[in-house]
Amino acid sequence: MSELKKRLTRDEMAQRVARDIPEGAYVNLGIGVPTLVANHIGSDKEIILHSENGVLGMGPAPAAGDEDEDLINAGKQFVTLLPGGAYFHHADSFAMMRGGHLDFCVLGAFQVSEQGDLANWHTGAPDAIPAVGGAMDLALGAKKVFVMMDHLTKQGESKIVKACGYPLTGQACVDRIYTDLAMIDVTDEGLVVREIYTDLDFDALVELTGVPMKNGIQQ
Repeated sequence: MSELKKRLTRDEMAQRVARDIPEGAYVNLGIGVPTLVANHIGSDKEIILHSENGVLGMGPAPAAGDEDEDLINAGKQFVTLLPGGAYFHHADSFAMMRGGHLDFCVLGAFQVSEQGDLANWHTGAPDAIPAVGGAMDLALGAKKVFVMMDHLTKQGESKIVKACGYPLTGQACVDRIYTDLAMIDVTDEGLVVREIYTDLDFDALVELTGVPMKNGIQQ
């Protein structure tokens, strides 16, 4: 897609997501790219980060050489713990997720359908992860589900689709999609584009995506 001269980097995507998480929110960051959001939560906001392996109150990634081998997130990445942070059994952690105690989760995805269905755990590849893990619990237990992903696959196909072709993590669970090209809300009236980050105009973005979308960009 050589015509796409402008797109967000993954850190810029993470920074954009962090801007939309409000003060005092309890948030789970899924494995992979969403973990970068932790590095862009400024000291001006108190946001409590949760990990399903039993950590509450995580901070940004540690500086090189400051890693604590006993302090990791669910993706086995080193993290820091802010003052007041806590460890607990993973069964209690899943109870938080399933009980509706998380305000937001940020998940990666292989596909999101126009109805907000989420497929983020299996593509059928032989080396795919063996199970859905905590993603299903997060997708259905969090009050708001944000997805953070590239707009296109490496083959240039849209990850936003009419119907997911991969096994579903959750049905009609996604509230907002952040990609390297745009930010899109999933609403009862369909997909609504709120921001565009590339040099494409709205009509060209819709054509590239391949599913109907409404223009909700504030002028």
